[in-house]
Amino acid sequence: MNTAVYTNPAADARAIALTAGEVVLDEFVEARGPWSAVVSAGDVLTIVDLEGNQAVDCLLYAAGDTSVRYSAAATIASQQSIVLTTGSVLRAETGAPLMTVVADEVGVHDTIGGACSQESNTLRYGQHTREQHACVENFLIEGSRWGLGKRDLVSNINWFMNVPVDPDGALGIVDGLSAPGKRVALRAELDTLVLVSNCPQINNPCNGFNPTPVRMIVTRPEAAL
Repeated sequence: MNTAVYTNPAADARAIALTAGEVVLDEFVEARGPWSAVVSAGDVLTIVDLEGNQAVDCLLYAAGDTSVRYSAAATIASQQSIVLTTGSVLRAETGAPLMTVVADEVGVHDTIGGACSQESNTLRYGQHTREQHACVENFLIEGSRWGLGKRDLVSNINWFMNVPVDPDGALGIVDGLSAPGKRVALRAELDTLVLVSNCPQINNPCNGFNPTPVRMIVTRPEAAL
């Protein structure tokens, strides 16, 4: 499943998770690294921005049929907002809900900025950045574990990333609104494959020019004591 991750005691994770319940997964994702897991229907994934100002690029797929996947267009159209926060329903292209944001300590998460790639780095920042590892490469590496390839990549969510839109429609990538320890929690509405790139970008402020680890905790609320 995942490599280069570490596990903390469940008691510590219970205190950190935004939703009470039995801890069924507790993993750290290294700076710049990929991660994936299937979150069972009803379980809640808490993503922890450990050091603050770290973008977490994310794709969602129905675990039973990965042709059903997150759609930025369907999500934005349904909620009439380009930002994600508590109450946002993350929808597939059919409109079916995959996950719901049930708690959020930041208030603004991006769904239009996309994922960095070696090609976009070269275009934006110069040829000297071409060999830098990027989110698309993380998605391809981790997605291959689940039989996914480049054709399966769609517009992604950027947790903790701040992408304001100017009056003329131009997008900006600026310092995030998060801080050390801030969290967002997502409830799976069906068994959902969550694919993550802990963004390795060092050429713009989305990671404060210094990528850092994040923590992924999954709780099962019906098992709460």
